[in-house]
Amino acid sequence: MASTDVQDDSDDGMDAFMDKFKSQRYKNAFSEKNWEQEFNKIPMFMKTAPEEIDPKQYPELACLQSIIHDEDRPPEEQARSLKDEGNAYFKEKNYKNAVVAYTAALKKKCGDQELNAVLLTNRAASHFHLGNMRSALNDAAAAKKIKPDHLKALIRGAQCCMELRNFSGAIQWCDEGLKPHPTDNKLRELRTTADKQKRAVERDARKGKAKEKKLHGEKEALLGAIKERGIKLFQPISSCPEGSEGEGDDESPSAGIAQLNLDSLSSLEVTGAQVFLDEQGTLHWPVLFLYPEHQQTDFISAFCENNSFGDHLSVMFGEELPPWDTERKYHPQNLQLYFEDEENETLYQVDAKMSLLKILQHKRFFVKAGTPSFMVLAKDSSFWKQFICRRKIHGL
Repeated sequence: MASTDVQDDSDDGMDAFMDKFKSQRYKNAFSEKNWEQEFNKIPMFMKTAPEEIDPKQYPELACLQSIIHDEDRPPEEQARSLKDEGNAYFKEKNYKNAVVAYTAALKKKCGDQELNAVLLTNRAASHFHLGNMRSALNDAAAAKKIKPDHLKALIRGAQCCMELRNFSGAIQWCDEGLKPHPTDNKLRELRTTADKQKRAVERDARKGKAKEKKLHGEKEALLGAIKERGIKLFQPISSCPEGSEGEGDDESPSAGIAQLNLDSLSSLEVTGAQVFLDEQGTLHWPVLFLYPEHQQTDFISAFCENNSFGDHLSVMFGEELPPWDTERKYHPQNLQLYFEDEENETLYQVDAKMSLLKILQHKRFFVKAGTPSFMVLAKDSSFWKQFICRRKIHGL
């Protein structure tokens, strides 16, 4: 009789509970808008695990995590749980959290060396995908130390060396791996690639060394030719080598004559060209012509040292005069050339019939920035008269 009463109470209670749905909705039911988000909070249905677990937002997951990280369990069991957690992160390509999980597992210091080797190899893989090649290589080496024939560690170590362009190291890793795994295709492929890259690097190094030797020989020959001709190079005090300043020569400028080196010949800031020695042993200089009256310049990229100034002026001012010469004064027979001795504030008049080499050998001519420069003026012009009256003029 009593059981009948209970059954009747239960039935009545259920009927009353079910009757509520006819008049009101269940408050905790999933809505059409949020059902996917709510399902994703349930561990069984989660597509991705949250980076930080909030117990209020993910109570079921927080409960599972507390079970996983229960410190009362043996270290081996805790390490395996953390390894599984790291593997889950790795599958989601969340390599940073995977590293954290594998590191936490290693800190448990369990006695299972096989597990420790796996943890180190997995962490090496995570570091590898993050681009931390040094850390990945260190983990692979540590895993190999524990288990010398661990195939994944051996492959990862070789891959890290390849990324670091340490091809000799990659070959060594492959050779160590092929002893216990002689038929592994991955190790074979890596070794073949590493050997090919190593040979290419060595070939490029030999070519670079040969090219450097050739350039050095050319530079030595160029500097020797300049020294042999007695041409003086000028450089500022700031770049003048220690001990080269003056050297007791009363005729050298206060800034000093440059010791013969390629720095003194660089003209990239001025013209973008540089003196060179041809196969016949003749020097060709970049030369700059300045026209102070009109604030204009002309540039000859390769002025042969044996050519005269007149040879070039007849071409530059021959058939067609420059547009800035509105008074038509700049024709070859009416031009006067000078070079300047800045230290003595003196101009030296240049005979257009003289060769460039003859001028460069003058005791007061100094090549600046690798580019000899000369002033060009029209004779008998008012500017020319004013210009020369303010300076000392010397003929050659």
